[in-house]
Amino acid sequence: MEDRVKIFLCEDDENLGMLLREYLQAKGFEVDLFLDGESGDEAFKLTKYDLCLLDVMMPKKDGFTLGRDIRMYNADVPIVYLTAKTLREDVVEGFKSGADDYMTKPFSMEELLLRIEAIMRRVNGRKKVLTDCPYQLGIFAFDWVKQTLSHNEQSYRLTTKENALLMLLCENINEQLDREASLKSIWGENNYFNARSMDVYVTKLRKLLKDDERIEILNIHSKGYKLIAPVMNSEAEA
Repeated sequence: MEDRVKIFLCEDDENLGMLLREYLQAKGFEVDLFLDGESGDEAFKLTKYDLCLLDVMMPKKDGFTLGRDIRMYNADVPIVYLTAKTLREDVVEGFKSGADDYMTKPFSMEELLLRIEAIMRRVNGRKKVLTDCPYQLGIFAFDWVKQTLSHNEQSYRLTTKENALLMLLCENINEQLDREASLKSIWGENNYFNARSMDVYVTKLRKLLKDDERIEILNIHSKGYKLIAPVMNSEAEA
């Protein structure tokens, strides 16, 4: 029998928190509930969780701050913010602090469940076709496990989104990467905000790879991207 997904839930509205916990437990998840960001922070460091649900407006430590701290402890655990804050700058702040998804209150339990299931499918079901680690991409060594891109003894620590996007590009190197599929794989929802966000990450990757003139990330109009690059692996070098 598979281990149950363990969810870290931090929500200062005790009634809502208990309701969420009971609902998710009924759906087969393990759920630990914490009522403020400070106690949640201490508890997260002691237990391994598969996914985090964080309220934003909490006493002692707000959700965005807690999310940033969690990212320092665990760069990969998915984070979903639950909040009544709907301004665009709040959404931007949420994703900057490491969010994988962002739900505004009130929301339906069914929608939350679907989003959790979609995130866990991406986390558990992604095929790792990069057999070499670090993976040699032109003059760069791309370590998708450590999330680093290195060259000439200099190493850049990739964010979770940068790492995921570069992995997709490498998995489809010299072939077209479908834009819609990439959005769903990394961000979970294909909407205007996430599409613009992905464009920003592509621009960041171009800057990181600019020292090798043989490497290009091309825009394929209305379709996606293509990573053009020489590839070296252990077999080719042998």
